[in-house]
Amino acid sequence: MIKVSVLYPNTPGSQFDLSYYLTKHVPMVQQKLGAAVRGTFVEQGVGGIEPGSPPAFVVMGHLLFDSVDAFQQAFTPHADVIVGDIPNYTNTQPTIQISEIKL
Repeated sequence: MIKVSVLYPNTPGSQFDLSYYLTKHVPMVQQKLGAAVRGTFVEQGVGGIEPGSPPAFVVMGHLLFDSVDAFQQAFTPHADVIVGDIPNYTNTQPTIQISEIKL
């Protein structure tokens, strides 16, 4: 199983419209990628390890796929639309990581 993580850093001046992300962006991504998506998770950062410290990431979105190839085949035809929607909910540049789930 492959997890594609989209991590939105919590940087000075960053803005994030969580409502838009949850009600518009994520459903659009799910619709575009279709059955290739095996699971979707969204996490909102609430803090760092030190009490009262800010989270490193304001939001983290995760998508599960059977393989990297399954992700690429589903994502590539829709990449421009999906990436093009980012300015509608944030002014930050996300970090993308593809991981293989081991446990």
